[in-house]
Amino acid sequence: MKLSRYLLIVLMLVAPAFCQEPTASSLAQKVDHYYDHLHSLKVHFAETYAGIGTSRTEEGTLLLSKPSEMRWDYEQPTRKLFLIDGKFAYFYVLGDNKAEKIEAKKLDDLRSPLRFLLGKTHLESEMNNLHLTRSAPTDFDLEGIPKGMENRVSRVTITATPTGQILALRIEERDGAVTTFKFSDFDTAPKLGPEAFRFEPPTGVTVVQGSLH
Repeated sequence: MKLSRYLLIVLMLVAPAFCQEPTASSLAQKVDHYYDHLHSLKVHFAETYAGIGTSRTEEGTLLLSKPSEMRWDYEQPTRKLFLIDGKFAYFYVLGDNKAEKIEAKKLDDLRSPLRFLLGKTHLESEMNNLHLTRSAPTDFDLEGIPKGMENRVSRVTITATPTGQILALRIEERDGAVTTFKFSDFDTAPKLGPEAFRFEPPTGVTVVQGSLH
């Protein structure tokens, strides 16, 4: 009987800790901690875009490697590549005779909010007006506006697990367009060589200065 009473007291003490809802700050810190401890990442992505009179869905594989490398291999419906080698960003559609190149620091691209995962992350300093809502029984939405994109983006929503793993990214632009990335098949320790983030133009393809957006 005494043992049962002790167990009841213990459960009463620890239950609030298990039921406590995270705050925007605490979950942002979980996301920071999760990605600060990753050196590389490989995931499947599905990208959906909906704008005025236009909609499309694409999918492929995303590779991330610290400190500043990113590779999006689009596989369906059109094969194309978006790559950041740390200094430059490249965009190439398979079969084209030209590839675009731009300095990564000048890039204004909707995939760029994910670049914060490549460094020492601190979501609370990367986004303004950060707040939290529940998106599913076990997942949460962190909403805010990435600094430096205020003129183009009205809201970014990061869907994350309580451990800080990002499941989705939703970007709402001021013109009404919405882009959503959903992630699955996580490999948090892929073996990625430097060649994965080196753009080698196919024979006959010319690299030109571009304005990726």
